[in-house]
This record gives sequence, C-alpha cells and structure tokens, in this order.
Amino acid sequence: MLNQLAVARLRDQLDSLSAFVANKTADEWNRVPASGKWSARVNLAHLCRYHEVFLERLNRILREDRPQFGRYRAEDDELWPSWSPLPVDLLLARIRQLRRDVRSQLSSLSDEQLARTGIHPVLGEMDVPLWLEFFLLHEAHHLYAILFRLRES
Repeated sequence: MLNQLAVARLRDQLDSLSAFVANKTADEWNRVPASGKWSARVNLAHLCRYHEVFLERLNRILREDRPQFGRYRAEDDELWPSWSPLPVDLLLARIRQLRRDVRSQLSSLSDEQLARTGIHPVLGEMDVPLWLEFFLLHEAHHLYAILFRLRES
C-alpha cells in the first residue's frame, strides 16, 4: 500500500505552483541566473519530462524483474530538446495531464505490484513506494528552484 502522506503529496504538491506563478512574465520565466543554472521555465520543462521518465521506469518495474536504471540527466536525454523550448502555458497544461497519468497508474496497482523493485545506481534497490518518494522529493527540489528563479530580482 502507498503511504497516505505520499499520496496526498502526489495529489497536492503541484498546487504550490499556483501560489507563485500568477502574473509572471515570459522574461521572468526565462531569466537565467548569474550562476548559469536553469531558468524557472526550464525547471518546469524538466519536471514535465521527469513525469514521463517516472512513468517509463514504473512500467519497466512492472514488466521486468528488478530492472536497473541509470541516473537521469536531461543533458543525456534524447527527448529533452523537445521539452526545453516549450512555452510556460503549454508546460503547465502538460504537467497537469502527466500528473493525472501518474496518479491513475499508481492508484491501479495491487500490493504485489507495489512491492516490485527497480535498482537505482546510487540509492540501490527500491520498491514502487520508495520510487514515488524519490520522485516527489526530486520534484520538490525543482519547485523550490522555480520559486527562487521567479522571485529573484
């Protein structure tokens, strides 16, 4: 069974976007900080793509016995270039749909399916609930980055 706190975070965590994205201009979304790190828009694009990656990994965990995964790096992802230039309004719509897809997939899993594992190169063998926790923490990190990018003067 999935941890109910994780289920609530999966349901609600993206709602934090609405608290800090209203009335932001394209310039604010696209501003690259002096550090050279990603803009708020590129962080959002990454979250969209990472939803797809999570679903792909989840499907492999359900199909294969203990699949091994490499670390995800956008720079090494052949599909990343199709996501990184998308406009914010499209990214916001896509992330909402992808979130519905993730929630639907996870809510349909049996306890036996939730117990299946995949192997992360650093974190080791993890069952589906731990993969979800990892996904949510990764997402929270990027939501934090989006907040900072949009609030930086």
